[in-house]
Amino acid sequence: MDRFTSLRARMGALLPALCVGAFTLMIAPASLAQGTSQDANAGASRPSSEAVMLVARPELQNELLGSSILLVLPLDNGGHAGFIVNKPTAMTLGQAFPDDEPSQKVQEPLFLGGPVSPNIIFALVKRPDSPGADAIRFTKDLFLAMSSDTVDRIIQNESDHARFFAGAMVWRPGELKEQIENGAWYVSDASAEVALSRNVDHLWDDLVADAEKHANTF
Repeated sequence: MDRFTSLRARMGALLPALCVGAFTLMIAPASLAQGTSQDANAGASRPSSEAVMLVARPELQNELLGSSILLVLPLDNGGHAGFIVNKPTAMTLGQAFPDDEPSQKVQEPLFLGGPVSPNIIFALVKRPDSPGADAIRFTKDLFLAMSSDTVDRIIQNESDHARFFAGAMVWRPGELKEQIENGAWYVSDASAEVALSRNVDHLWDDLVADAEKHANTF
């Protein structure tokens, strides 16, 4: 059984039905009107040209994306893609792939990156240079690996400064901008330290508090 087939079989119990189509989440202005102010629009153009961190505003009441932190990158077609970085699952890589010896040494849980392609493992790794030809740079020292060969090498050789995700988030062109303008997200600079934080229990609360303190800078 290959890695993708194995993961598909094991992830079914972890992914709620809400994930189906959740990446096209549309946020009605009225639902967030009470929490929307001028500062909510200040970062509306930020996701168009660079990687950013998105922090869900407290008013965003959604089972998947509520209290979430995302690392997001613009796509060539005008859309965006990224990963939820603070939603660990109850499964480790070793549990997902019991026959894969290198996976057994990764103690950190597998994270739910999003509802798109949840049977595929992605790796975010902190390093000064690219881990492989397929890798995408998010920040100067943070790369995304997508091919199974590159992800496998990261599992084997540098899992101590990496995080592994099942699935991803995707927005159609203009969709994320609309969500930001409707007050769904705080926007800040992309950060490898936040994306790979080893303690995510209170990370969202801390980032919201900081965003509300410095709202006018977003």
